[in-house]
Amino acid sequence: MNVLVWFKRDLRVEDHPALALAAGLGAVLPLYIVEPDHWRQPDTATRQWEFIAESLGDLRGALAGLGAPLVVRVGTAVSVLEKLCKAHAITRILSHEETGNLWSFARDRAVADWARRAGIDWTELPQQGVRRRGPARAAFLAQGPVPAPAALTPLGGVEPGLIPTARALRLAEDRCPHRQAGGRVQGLALLDSFLAVRGRPYRAALSSPVTGERGCSRLSPHFAHGTLSGREVAAAVEARLAARPGAGWGGSLAAFRARLSQRDHLLQVLEDRPEVETACLNPMHAHLRPRDADATRLAAWAVGETGFPFVDACLRYLRATGWLNARARGMVMSVATQHLWLDWRDAGLPLARMFTDYEPGIHWPQTQLQAGTLGIDGARIVNPVKEGQDHDPTGAFTRRWVPELAEVPDLFLQQPWRWPGSQGFLGRKYPEPLVDLAAAARAARATVQAVRRDAADPPRPPRAKPAVPGQLSLGF
Repeated sequence: MNVLVWFKRDLRVEDHPALALAAGLGAVLPLYIVEPDHWRQPDTATRQWEFIAESLGDLRGALAGLGAPLVVRVGTAVSVLEKLCKAHAITRILSHEETGNLWSFARDRAVADWARRAGIDWTELPQQGVRRRGPARAAFLAQGPVPAPAALTPLGGVEPGLIPTARALRLAEDRCPHRQAGGRVQGLALLDSFLAVRGRPYRAALSSPVTGERGCSRLSPHFAHGTLSGREVAAAVEARLAARPGAGWGGSLAAFRARLSQRDHLLQVLEDRPEVETACLNPMHAHLRPRDADATRLAAWAVGETGFPFVDACLRYLRATGWLNARARGMVMSVATQHLWLDWRDAGLPLARMFTDYEPGIHWPQTQLQAGTLGIDGARIVNPVKEGQDHDPTGAFTRRWVPELAEVPDLFLQQPWRWPGSQGFLGRKYPEPLVDLAAAARAARATVQAVRRDAADPPRPPRAKPAVPGQLSLGF
């Protein structure tokens, strides 16, 4: 039997159940499809493709070592699969289940329809603890990784093809000078350094972008694109714990292990409710914020020009690195949806494009959570001034990424509008705050509470944007 293994967001040979199964069935054609339609979606960016391209290079080398080089094709999934299956008498396709955005759901439905018509057996295997048909897989991480096959029987006569550049795909320029490098080798090096040295202060480090850059695992892009699997990382954590690493390690590794499990729970939300990407899961909030209401405010927020120093520092850091710690991600989205009263979809898209580790199943539920539209929480209003004071107490991070604030004294760094010397500085060297923080928070909270009070009433027309003052006065 000739078997095609379709790689998607699982760019590895270790702990790859689909590849392990294929190895015992016959000749194997490992395939990755570069889909231009995907890279035209509004939640994609060049930084993501470049990470994937580097990972494909690693994967190609690993597969060549097993005897079957990676084949890369550019086109729609149906057209590429149809052509290869016909040309090489392939009757079975194996891949992993993918919990992706709405575009990928539609793509997979189209592939399934084609496979049924063509008489091709397409089998999807789980690669994470997400439930899709059948019993729950709550203990998935504890099952341990599937060993890589010792060798593969290649399907001869197939040209491997080139891994296209971003320019060849006509992707927009995306400057990300400190982006993490892709590839499994890079992922394993990060895992090793985290478990050997960097992870000891993990519990204390993860709340701040200052300490999180080193103290967090930084494995998120490798999970998102599948160069590492959750199971193999979980197994490595257990092995480290079994080795009794010493004081300080137990709590941090237990906290990291809990986050691995939590990742699958978050992905389950998108698996069960794909519409979480585009529709408020709590219908009472469907018209809470107007769409496309303030393009100027959105643009200022996205480039880190809000006038709130710690918010701007975090967003500029994210643009330059492709990564931000989880707490800061929640803060920048809270400011966007609560203080600036932007619709979560409008703010969520530029944020998705900035993340090298963009994972739809985590990003969109968390975006709605911060906007308060999941229905399990009220207004999640985070004070960015307090966040800056708590998580950048020396101001070093803020000053590095917002150098315009060099002349502002430490006492006023996170609130430059309170600095006596701010007149002539704000609005010229650094933006005036887009809104009055306290007034904006009160307006957002009052609007959300009013919607909840009215939830039992008959449907009403869409709500207008709450009255939020535009600029902070210098005396705030």
